[in-house]
Amino acid sequence: MDRSIVTTPATGEFLGHPKGLVVCFFTEMWERFSYYGMRALLIFYLTQHFLFSDEAAAGIYAAYISLVYITPVLGGIIADRYLGARRSVTLGAILLIAGHAGMALEGSPAVESMIGGALVVERDPWYLQIFYLSLALIIVGVGFLKANISTLVGSLYPKGDSRRDGAFTLFYMGINTGALLGSLICGLLLQAGGFSWGFGAASVGMLAGLIVFLRGQHLLGGAGESSNPAVLQRRVVPGVNVEWLIYLLSLAGVLVFWQLMQYRELVGGLLGLFLVLMTATVLAYSFLRCEPQDRNRMLVCLFLMSYQIIFWGLFEQTGSSLNLMTDRNVDRVIFGFEIHAAVFQSVNATFIILLAPLFSALWIFLGRRGLDPSTPMKFALALIQLGIGFLLLVYGASRATDPTQVALIWLVLLYLLHTMGELCISPVGLSMTTKLSVPSVVGMMMGCWFLASAAGNYVSGQIAAMTGSDTVGGEIVDAGAALANYVDVYSAAGWYSIGFGVLALLLAPILTHFMHGVR
Repeated sequence: MDRSIVTTPATGEFLGHPKGLVVCFFTEMWERFSYYGMRALLIFYLTQHFLFSDEAAAGIYAAYISLVYITPVLGGIIADRYLGARRSVTLGAILLIAGHAGMALEGSPAVESMIGGALVVERDPWYLQIFYLSLALIIVGVGFLKANISTLVGSLYPKGDSRRDGAFTLFYMGINTGALLGSLICGLLLQAGGFSWGFGAASVGMLAGLIVFLRGQHLLGGAGESSNPAVLQRRVVPGVNVEWLIYLLSLAGVLVFWQLMQYRELVGGLLGLFLVLMTATVLAYSFLRCEPQDRNRMLVCLFLMSYQIIFWGLFEQTGSSLNLMTDRNVDRVIFGFEIHAAVFQSVNATFIILLAPLFSALWIFLGRRGLDPSTPMKFALALIQLGIGFLLLVYGASRATDPTQVALIWLVLLYLLHTMGELCISPVGLSMTTKLSVPSVVGMMMGCWFLASAAGNYVSGQIAAMTGSDTVGGEIVDAGAALANYVDVYSAAGWYSIGFGVLALLLAPILTHFMHGVR
């Protein structure tokens, strides 16, 4: 059986949790610093530096974040069968450092000119290729790190341990501490020194995460080691064993994703293919290899993952269309200073940090009294709160005295409701995956969790493209028309999300029955 999944390290405790949780917390914190710091800048880099249209930028953004969540499927499988979580996290961190460093090579900005009556954008092809290659390194790096650092957290607790949900909520605080610091620092550095400063800070953050992980591995005990180390040492060709073959194939994968970022129309088909294959794999495993109770739990886990497509398809407007709306249609002057829109990506993370301990304590409080909502119920509440958040922003726009500007408070309220929804689905979903999955395939199932996120992220790009407006030189042409378009799309998003949430509430008792006592 896979020791990276079931081994509980005997390293003592810190504040009621294994000390290894501290290592995972800070490793993930710095990884998320780099990821969210870069993401806060990405849509502006595309529209203001490379001068892509809103629609094209949304397509690139969607392809990138979709692929970022596809690769953990492969990373989880490779860790389960070969590398183990530790080696996978280390490999992922190295690739991420290289990717973020490449993003810091800014190059010359694109130039618009009229040729034959048509607007033509000239971009430096060398730096554009570096940009796509850097995204590919980040995509593969996240694939190895993201699913497996979460798996390591689950491996610190024996099955049935009541601390697990609380641990994942605290771990989620680490994610959002990194997101807060990354968005804030990288956004301010963008405002002060340009894109290269912001992207460079993201690379330094990931380097800090790698150092934390390597220096703290002794606190993990036996967790995260390869399930079959002898296989890793087996020679494939002279001088190359299985472990090094995996590393070489990972670099080849970088080249594949480098090309996919330039042929983005293939990403949707690739994502659909992955969804079909992984769904078929989980169904086959559940019916052919599992006892009835384990089978039912696996099927419920798979079904609940589908909720993510709706949730993240709407929530992930944060980094694309909502980020652009904040730049174009939100009054960002605070105490006489105009704050760059990228900095407001930190608002969601700030609310996570403030609310995560309260939610963690709430679940424990309710659980001790037998009142803790089931996982399906929490997912339904997430969708409803997400919809309310959009409708609050729409209402705020209707109350604006300036038809081109929305008061900042309505954006903050949207983030508050969305954060509350996120706390009901994301950390709970990570915990759910480790609880409902058969231990020997929990890495693969964690990858499926992120694959569902990938589908949602791809959908988010299609929704963001609906909000696109005409721009010249990266600047909006008609701010009033742009705001009206955002309001139309977000109003529909809000009502759809609430509708799906109500349906999920009705299904919750049925799904809970087939979880056989797992909450």
